[in-house]
Amino acid sequence: MICGWRCHQAHKRGQMSSSASSKQGAADSAASELNENTDYLGFGVGLRSQHFPEIMACENLPVDWFEIISENFIDNHGYGRKVLKELRSRCPIVMHGVSLNVGSSDPLNWEYLQKLKELAEFVQPSWISDHLCWTGILGHNTHDLLPMPLTEESLNHVSERVLQVQAFLGQPILLENPSTYLEFRQNELSEWEFLSLLVKKTNCLLLLDVNNVFVSSFNHGYDPLEYLRNIPHSSIQQVHLAGPTRAGNCLVDTHDQPVPDQVWELYKVLLEKTGPVSTLLEWDANIPGFSEVVAELNKARLIFDGKPYQRLESVDINQAPSVFSSPVVR
Repeated sequence: MICGWRCHQAHKRGQMSSSASSKQGAADSAASELNENTDYLGFGVGLRSQHFPEIMACENLPVDWFEIISENFIDNHGYGRKVLKELRSRCPIVMHGVSLNVGSSDPLNWEYLQKLKELAEFVQPSWISDHLCWTGILGHNTHDLLPMPLTEESLNHVSERVLQVQAFLGQPILLENPSTYLEFRQNELSEWEFLSLLVKKTNCLLLLDVNNVFVSSFNHGYDPLEYLRNIPHSSIQQVHLAGPTRAGNCLVDTHDQPVPDQVWELYKVLLEKTGPVSTLLEWDANIPGFSEVVAELNKARLIFDGKPYQRLESVDINQAPSVFSSPVVR
């Protein structure tokens, strides 16, 4: 069932009923909040076509839910749509887009939004998300998630567009913090300040990509813990985890290897502040078998349960990537 405005408000009330101190480490409070938070899905992975045979052969799915890339299923009425129809009857599905272009000065793409809405009517997702970014200008799609100027003018512009999108879809959307590799000199706000104000202005929710916090903080020299302290925790409905790669003097959000320890440590800190939050592992290049992806996801389960997990000291984020990935497959 698609989450609506009433569900969003109940979710926020449930999270805000716990004190800040009890959220930060008390196991009984976390268990209580799990019961209150009807939007908590557990632990999921991105649905990728390479894994269709293994997933369809599973009698008991080893994950709690799947996230689809919306653009991979818009106008797709082949085998992928059959897989999606099967899975939606077995577990929750969420839709994650890369073409909303919410930060662009172009008009909103109503043809794309209509197709997104039609896909949502078929999937009945738990929620719909996209990115705080712009992806094109003058009608051209760059197929990249480009950084926005973090200014009051930009905030007002994006807020109006988010409100229009939410009214059209009939539900709040989740917006994800992107990985960025440059900043605008005109910036007036930090990214966490921008997102906090956007939530207040639009009642949208957040998809917090912990790996992107790590990548952007490394690239721009800010403290990722400050980011996690100041982001509005009650509005975080989903988390992304992934593995980046070192390229020159930057980290790149490649999604092509296991999650590094630095990201796991940030995830631990975030859980202390949010309590249970729907967590998803992304792996979009050099994709291993489904069982290996699930094994990496299960580290998040162990961390959530306060148990030790196998650290992969051999994971090297200091080598230039052989591929720069995009999750969109055509």
